[in-house]
Amino acid sequence: MATGNGNGGTSAGSTSGSGLGSLAGSANVGTSSGNSSSGAGLLFPSIVELNVGGVHYTTTLSTLTRDPDSLLGQMFSGRWRSGQQPVLMRDSKGKYFIDRDGVLFRYTLDFLRNQKLTLPENFHECERLKQEADYFQMAEMRTTLLAATSAANALARLAIQQPASSDVSADENDQDLIAAVDIPSPPAELAVALPRSSGYITVGYRGTFAFGRDGLADVKFRKLSRILVCGRVALCREVFGETLNESRDPDRGASDRYSCRFFLKHTFLEQAFDMLQEAGFHCVASCGSGTASAGTDIKPGMDSEENRWNHYNEFVFVRR
Repeated sequence: MATGNGNGGTSAGSTSGSGLGSLAGSANVGTSSGNSSSGAGLLFPSIVELNVGGVHYTTTLSTLTRDPDSLLGQMFSGRWRSGQQPVLMRDSKGKYFIDRDGVLFRYTLDFLRNQKLTLPENFHECERLKQEADYFQMAEMRTTLLAATSAANALARLAIQQPASSDVSADENDQDLIAAVDIPSPPAELAVALPRSSGYITVGYRGTFAFGRDGLADVKFRKLSRILVCGRVALCREVFGETLNESRDPDRGASDRYSCRFFLKHTFLEQAFDMLQEAGFHCVASCGSGTASAGTDIKPGMDSEENRWNHYNEFVFVRR
């Protein structure tokens, strides 16, 4: 078991059975083996930064410990079950590292925040999300997910079994078939996905690259500095959620308008594309450009070639 005060710590014990043995980073802080969670505030800050499979999240300690029986509740409260004492690790930037699917973790975190499960239309990773619920020992989330998938499968079977024509009224047919397939009632915690509006979202990113030394023609991609987002505000918020940074938008507030001042809080282009795909968007156009800057002064220690060449790329996504 590890204890720490932010300046370092030591750890000992077994990580078997916890699934956290593959956590990478340095163990700068650990957890207490006490039977009470009252000391969690002494071990962890009120605002917690996470690195889940390479995807960064920021949340509160109260959210992570909302379900005390879950693995997250045990990790960030110091209340471990008998035989479960995994070492909580940090990455190179000091964020708590969890070796799980970073994209799917957003649904786990949302369930802890809102106590309900909201999935996008045509969500195809229910089995993987069940695995995440099992790993984090969130029984209520798994029950809600099972009820949702059972209801969806029953409705699909109902649509297949519905006769094309019959002497019996449609209402009577519906009632008989519903009774036959025994469709479970979705729990109140399940948020039903409503029809979504169509629209366009443009994603752009800029960065630097360098040509090979001594005139070699191999172009080397170097840095991606920022991912920009343009489109209707309501659509951008729906797709990117808390990863959307609106700090540079001068007209924050109204959602039925357009903005080209948004950018994302991360620089993972694939994560942005995954979120667009999950929301039902498809890429319909793209373009890219590269420029050579004028003879600007280079700071000591900087790569002159990398600083000289810049690129900008845009992708247009649509949902109809």
